[in-house]
Amino acid sequence: MRNYSFGAIVRQSGVDFSVWAPQRNQVELAIVNDKGEAQRFFSLERREDGFFFAHLGDIQPGALYMYRLDGAGQLYPDPASRFQPFGVHGPSQVIDSSAYDWKDHAWGGLPLEGQVLYELHLGTFTDEGTWAAAKEKLPYLKSVGVTAVEIMPVADFQGEFGWGYDGVYWYAPCRLYGSPDDFRDFVDAAHQIGIGVMLDVVYNHFGPTGNYWGAYSPYFPSVKHATDWGDALNYDGEHRGPVRRFVIENAAYWIREFHLDGLRFDATQTIFDDTSPHVLAETTTAAREAAGDRPIVVVAENDAQEICHVHSPDEGGYGMDGLWNDDFHHACRVAATGHREFYFADYVGTPQELVSAMRWGYLYQGQWNQRNKRKRGSAALGTPRKRFIHFLQNHDQVSNSASAMRTHALTSPGRFRALTALMLLGPQTPMLFMGQEFAASSPFYFFADHEVGIDQLARDGRLEFMRCFPRAAGYFKSHLPNDPIGREAFQRSKLKWEEVETNAQVVALHRDLLHLRKNDVTISQQDDVMLEGAVIGDEAFLLRWITPSGEDRLMLVNLGRDLPWDPVAEPLIAAPHGTQWSLLWSSEEPRYGGSGTALLDTQRWLIPGHTAVAMRPVER
Repeated sequence: MRNYSFGAIVRQSGVDFSVWAPQRNQVELAIVNDKGEAQRFFSLERREDGFFFAHLGDIQPGALYMYRLDGAGQLYPDPASRFQPFGVHGPSQVIDSSAYDWKDHAWGGLPLEGQVLYELHLGTFTDEGTWAAAKEKLPYLKSVGVTAVEIMPVADFQGEFGWGYDGVYWYAPCRLYGSPDDFRDFVDAAHQIGIGVMLDVVYNHFGPTGNYWGAYSPYFPSVKHATDWGDALNYDGEHRGPVRRFVIENAAYWIREFHLDGLRFDATQTIFDDTSPHVLAETTTAAREAAGDRPIVVVAENDAQEICHVHSPDEGGYGMDGLWNDDFHHACRVAATGHREFYFADYVGTPQELVSAMRWGYLYQGQWNQRNKRKRGSAALGTPRKRFIHFLQNHDQVSNSASAMRTHALTSPGRFRALTALMLLGPQTPMLFMGQEFAASSPFYFFADHEVGIDQLARDGRLEFMRCFPRAAGYFKSHLPNDPIGREAFQRSKLKWEEVETNAQVVALHRDLLHLRKNDVTISQQDDVMLEGAVIGDEAFLLRWITPSGEDRLMLVNLGRDLPWDPVAEPLIAAPHGTQWSLLWSSEEPRYGGSGTALLDTQRWLIPGHTAVAMRPVER
């Protein structure tokens, strides 16, 4: 039995309709046609907790409905709608979530260990921008070594395209990508070939258009907090109970009804809750309970870098599995490009920063940050490295450059390959952004299809943000496109799948690295192996995986010129007793587009420039 407090729930004997409208005296259900015109009305019973309820035996799945409030003429969609086939202003549709015939019975779930994540946006992942088209790409992702896809938000939003972070129907998969069962079919197909599916969820604000909660209740926005995108949700004020329940049940809904393998929580620094337990802890617990015995992965984006997210509830934490590590990305970006603008100014991109990020995760763990005029981060030295999600690209970071280009287009091919190796062979949980594995030429713009009035505010806001980057400000001044966030930006952001073939060398780089990550006896162990590191030059460093068995691994990374290293006064370079180092893998192999790797003289070291090499011990 699926027990939810909100929405239209199909039962064997009919449909339950439930809506929270505490300031209303009367709520009527209107069965409507596809134009939103009422055909029949049914009164809902008002309960003491502010919920209105009705069980109707003659309503069938597929029926379109809206609500009339206090007898007024306007009809409103259901805030907990399971599907909005005609958009955010149109009627809601009754969906029977039990009708889909799942075939993923052998799927065992998704533990955090050993995962390789792949963030994608449904609308630009393929030309069609649908679940069905994305499903056809799953075998390719499997062949590269991806173990789980992380879908950018799909809660229905205004317009014909957008990132999804302005969703207003948190229970309704966006109509642009297909039906709810198309979503289920995508997940089912992924599970059958061994790929998990995670979903990005936004619990910090609603989008500006199509949010009709205010018509039902004045208590949804917080009176104490605000976000950069609008009103914060009322998680800790008066009447907070149903608000919290709406979000907690939503997390369980995605896991239970769509067999999802995890959630990524957006910008949790703006999910404000002064009560205990924190709503994030309750939401994480509900998601895990919905999964039953099946493990799921719950991660967060948190600009404040609060490590309590991955502490257990018994320790006052939220019980999540992982956190995005912007510090790693930013240090790599500066090392790759030399550009230190806006938030990148908090990093130098030195070898020491990269070594520290690989060993300890966050670089800021409570130090003073001059740009923000406050301390940044929290103490996290004992946190398992697998809990940090490392990436060289994601939707935000690609879009936050003047021309929204990928990392490989902003640096040299050699540095790109070397940093890719660093990310994919490290003990953290790596994440690729769609197209990264074939060096996609497509940009990824900040596109959105807002209503007139709001669209100009969005354009102005985006341009104002980009002016924080001096290079981008100069670019927009002289190359301002007609519409920096509109349809052209959306179309240009679509992947060009023919580049999988034309850029086959880059695909081979990622495929080989992920094969090594999975199968190497040492690198595959993640946190079960000691990782040490040392700086050996202005742009060069080494990492050493140390094992009791002597199956150590050594990685040399040089983002600068060829480095003659002498004297070699560094114990981490010494091979285990009775062995010498032998080349295991090199980023400069011709099959990756490199120039080849000379035999490394382990007596008089010459560290090749713009290269990463991995080495293993062999008997002398």
